[in-house]
Amino acid sequence: MGYTAAGYADGGSYTFHFPDGNASVARLLVRDLIPGSVPGASAEDIVTARLDYARLDRPQALVRIRLNATAVRVRHIGDPASATEVEIAYARGGALSSVRARACVLACYNMIIPYLCPELPEQQKAALRYASKIPLIYVSVALRNWQAFKALGVAQVYAPGSYFSALSLNQVVDIGGYASTRSPDQPVLVHMMRVPVAPGLPEREQHRAGRLDILGTSFETFERNIRGQLDRILGPGGFDAARTITAITVNRWPHGYAYEYNPLFDPEWPPGNEPHVLGRARFGRIAIANSDAGAAAYTDSAIDQAYRTVQELF
Repeated sequence: MGYTAAGYADGGSYTFHFPDGNASVARLLVRDLIPGSVPGASAEDIVTARLDYARLDRPQALVRIRLNATAVRVRHIGDPASATEVEIAYARGGALSSVRARACVLACYNMIIPYLCPELPEQQKAALRYASKIPLIYVSVALRNWQAFKALGVAQVYAPGSYFSALSLNQVVDIGGYASTRSPDQPVLVHMMRVPVAPGLPEREQHRAGRLDILGTSFETFERNIRGQLDRILGPGGFDAARTITAITVNRWPHGYAYEYNPLFDPEWPPGNEPHVLGRARFGRIAIANSDAGAAAYTDSAIDQAYRTVQELF
């Protein structure tokens, strides 16, 4: 098999994106699945539309979405080879409940599926465990203005070897009723990125070390590095963290992007024998999706795997 470099060479332009990322993609899907749950009728009006959560889990609806319900066990009722039902146990509000269905799609982090569904064949469990999500830290910093960026003539900065490897002004996105800031005197969000790594280890071991790093790092440490790095980079443009920063949000993703094979660390499996292919095999009435099942950390991969899964079941 041939390897694809991390990311897509023809992955399109980030200029065309929703300001809330993939959240709007999910909201568009919910609007089609549950009529009346989200007002509007276009991709432009979805960004500012207010969702009616009371409509998501109605008994009479053809599609029901149950929020805050975490699956903890999935099993066939009887022999997987001949079973006609699947039972899904889930935790919600401190209590355990269960539902039965003719089929089930597990579209979660593939590495946890062996724990959710222990009746899977051992070879398939081993394949699913191979995936090791890439840990990421995305930070949003709210600024009173972006005059320092204007003074320095920059919109994004790469800082290899620094605590945060990149920072950038939010790109201008105008869609529907949402409009981005234009004047450097106006408030703006700055995006900062950190990928915690452990040089010298194989990639999958680095991911595990990165998760430990995220778990053990306090918000105070993040804040100190955010303020210090922005002062050093933007200071020559008149930036002062104490005066300009109004809020900080640290998004910790210990299980961030789907694992993509790397020829430096991964073997070259025969076609059809890659871990993600073996791991996503249908098991009785249980099918497996998620971008992990496509070994590509992008929305189109998740959609492709969802489509494949539904075709397998029906």
